Amino acid sequence: MSERLEDFSLGKSMQPKGSIQKIGIVGCGAMGQEIAVLVSQSGIEVAFIDVSDIRIEEVMNRIGTHLDDRISKWGLTGSEKKLILSRIKGSTDYTSLADCDVIFETVNSKKKGTSLELRQEIFRKIEAVVSPTAVIASNTATLMISEISSALKNPERAIGLHFFSPVGKVKIIEAVKSVYTNTETYDLVSKLALLVGKKLINVNESAGNISTRMLVPLINEACEILMEGVATVADIDETMKETSGLQLGPFEMADKIGLDKVLKWMENLYIEFGEQKYKPSPVLKRMVRANLVGRRTGEGFYLYSNGKRSSKTGSITNLGRA
Repeated sequence: MSERLEDFSLGKSMQPKGSIQKIGIVGCGAMGQEIAVLVSQSGIEVAFIDVSDIRIEEVMNRIGTHLDDRISKWGLTGSEKKLILSRIKGSTDYTSLADCDVIFETVNSKKKGTSLELRQEIFRKIEAVVSPTAVIASNTATLMISEISSALKNPERAIGLHFFSPVGKVKIIEAVKSVYTNTETYDLVSKLALLVGKKLINVNESAGNISTRMLVPLINEACEILMEGVATVADIDETMKETSGLQLGPFEMADKIGLDKVLKWMENLYIEFGEQKYKPSPVLKRMVRANLVGRRTGEGFYLYSNGKRSSKTGSITNLGRA
């Protein structure tokens, strides 16, 4: 009979130093939900913070729907779904994070220029309620963890941990130490990575890490090719998939991530480095202003309906709309 990690769970008072029994998440959007499922299915309790009880109910419903989809594909059983959901609890009160060993900040700020201040505020709220040994991590892709954690009384406990979607399939996490991060903090997140079946990729602190700095110019150049009329959205995507081994083309990736999020990455990297390759494409700005941000809204570079993607037939001057 296979043994589950939770069969060996210890009460908080009996935990040895450096053990991991409970994880916190602040901002349970799409990424936060994926992290919650990953952690819970590894036998670890999850406490997440969101803005309202209605939002918390929405999060739990979305997680349930995601798990039902896995059940329909024979990737999960009904009893496993119940166990996963039983370990995930939501609240609007930060004190529910008090006994967490590692807390993730996974918010997605949509307002220009607010990301740093918002994350610093969240870090301070977390630090006010957790134990001195708890690790506070940010999933940010383009901000500097040293700058975020400078708002803490004890910045040594902070680290950047950048997950990739789909979290359940991508086997790596980018780990970014700040100038303050101590050995104990890194050791604890290394244990967590092992528990959830991930490999840490150590990244020297730089805005965009590895992944986002590589991805942003690709999407930007695809937009330039599109605006010049060189090829269609679908043909650009197909060419990149066939010749580069990508699972998704640049426009498919952008729609999946969310064009508003991609635009935020570009703005942050352009501010940080001042290089033309990071300057947001005009077509991307127009689409975000029109709230055509991808899968989430049903339209981006493609149209989305009932889980299916279709090409748009209009001119780029009208953002592809007929």
